[in-house]
Amino acid sequence: MAATTSSPLRLHIGGLHPKEGWKILNIQPGPNVDFIGTATDLSVFADATVDELYGSHIYEHLDYHAEVPLALKEAFRVLKPGGTIMVGVPDLEALCRLFLDPRFDLTQRFSIMRMIYGGQTDPWDYHKSGFNLHLLGQYLYQTGFDDIRRIENFGLFADTTSLAFEGVPISLNVLATKPL
Repeated sequence: MAATTSSPLRLHIGGLHPKEGWKILNIQPGPNVDFIGTATDLSVFADATVDELYGSHIYEHLDYHAEVPLALKEAFRVLKPGGTIMVGVPDLEALCRLFLDPRFDLTQRFSIMRMIYGGQTDPWDYHKSGFNLHLLGQYLYQTGFDDIRRIENFGLFADTTSLAFEGVPISLNVLATKPL
C-alpha cells in the first residue's frame, strides 16, 4: 500500500527515534519505524510526494556502482519539485587526516577505522562507499539535484551528523534541492 498524507511528508531514512512531523523508513523493524524498506526501493511512496528527505549515515552502506545511484534516483523520484534531500555521510577526507595524525594511538586509530568501514555489528553495519564533498556532490548532480551545498549541522536529530572525534567533525553534511 502506498503512503499518502495531506500534511507535508518528511521522510527520515534509517531513523530510529520519532520526531514530530517526520516519518521513519528503516531496513529493520522497530517501535518507531513507520515503513520497512531500503533507500534503494522507495516504492511505498508515489512520485513527487515527499517534501524533505533525510538520510544520516546510510548512503555509505550502499555500493557505489549501483546502489548509491539507485538510492539517489529513488530520492529524486519521490521528492516534490523544490523538495530537499539532506545527506550525512562519513567525511572520508577528515577521517583519513585523523587516521594519519601522529598524535593518535592504536586505540584511537581503531575507532577512526570503524568510522571509515562501519561498526560491523550487524549485516547492515558495513560501509561500501566513501565520500568527500566532490564525490557526493557529483552523485547528486548526476541524479538531477541542484543547489548542492555543505551544511555544518542539520540540527534535526541527535545523530552521527553532529559527531566529532577529538573536536574534528567526522560527518559530511550536504543539502541539495530537486529543481522546480
